Amino acid sequence: MLSSIQAATGHLLISEPFMMDPNFKRSVIILTEYSELGSVGLVLNHQSDYLLGDVLPDLSYSEMPVYIGGPVGNDTLHFIHQCPEKIPHGLEIAEGVFWGGDFETVKELLNTYQLTQDEIKFFTGYSGWTAGQLEIELRDNAWIVTDKVKTDILFGHDDNNLWREVVIGLGQRYAHIANFPENPSLN
Repeated sequence: MLSSIQAATGHLLISEPFMMDPNFKRSVIILTEYSELGSVGLVLNHQSDYLLGDVLPDLSYSEMPVYIGGPVGNDTLHFIHQCPEKIPHGLEIAEGVFWGGDFETVKELLNTYQLTQDEIKFFTGYSGWTAGQLEIELRDNAWIVTDKVKTDILFGHDDNNLWREVVIGLGQRYAHIANFPENPSLN
């Protein structure tokens, strides 16, 4: 476990249960870029109402889900995957997790049904922080940071429970958070 003010590319940010911003409520974000200039990440567990075929007309038959990567650049499409042997030129951001790669190869693999939801995840938009902004949020305890990235959970299909599963995976110190009600006033 990392201290609350350490983060790096490939680490996960887990929103604290009291975060009310709907863009990040009960979110798990993988940091794809982290530097003194700012940070970029993708929300892993907020599925949109769209399928890949809805956003890419040349893949109109594709029923792969598309996630809302964050509130910035909603007209952009991003992807992470765990199959570098199939998709060249991806950037390894965590052990076994790659960001981007040759998109023409991705389209060809999708057209020939050689990619599955267990291997790749698509996002519209991304989450972004300006220089120093994420560090302030970390000091304010808005996020829990971990380098425990498990590909089977990230590429699994239980998006509704991803936040809870990742929190439980942090160990006993955080276990109570996993059962914290979404709206404490209704408790």
